[in-house]
Amino acid sequence: MTASRRRLIAILALLGALALGPALGAAQTPPGPDEMSLGDPKAKVTVIEYASASCPHCARFNNEIFPAFKARFIDTGQVRYVFREFLTPPIEVAAASFLLARCAGRDKYFSVLDTLFRGQQQMYETGDVGGALVRAGQGAGMTQAQVEACLADRAAAEALNARVERYEQQDGVHSTPTFVINGKMLDPATAPTLANLDAAIAAARAAR
Repeated sequence: MTASRRRLIAILALLGALALGPALGAAQTPPGPDEMSLGDPKAKVTVIEYASASCPHCARFNNEIFPAFKARFIDTGQVRYVFREFLTPPIEVAAASFLLARCAGRDKYFSVLDTLFRGQQQMYETGDVGGALVRAGQGAGMTQAQVEACLADRAAAEALNARVERYEQQDGVHSTPTFVINGKMLDPATAPTLANLDAAIAAARAAR
């Protein structure tokens, strides 16, 4: 095992120590200007997705549904899409993925996450989490040293944990993916299909 691979494994172990508090479920956190988002900020409908980079259901939504959702609603200016990071087991995988995507920069954030979501199944099958992270970083123009430095940024990890705790405690989110359309949470029992999201968006537009 190379020294670089040992460093990555040690970093992932530290990220796995991140923890969440109990869900309290108060008022939802309103979207801010620093959100990771796509689409027109002035769109009449805002769709917030709380998702984890380690969640297979989130990967399925990203890989199979999101491209059509983006083309139909985001690219046409009908929806502002906000992505909020959440941590689910294995927490170290989710945390490392989000830290890496942020280090790549706002303009490459979603492309890095897309790469990781699309490679998630293979990553789990091979167990090569470190390699998947390095390759995703290199695809965004980062060196392996930059990837390692990014994942070792304790302040960034603590900020991520604070955001997730706020979403869990204030927004009452405790499963992924969770969708909120104009402040109304989509029933967790409702599958986030394109048809179901279409209906929720139409209802939100009609309620304005």
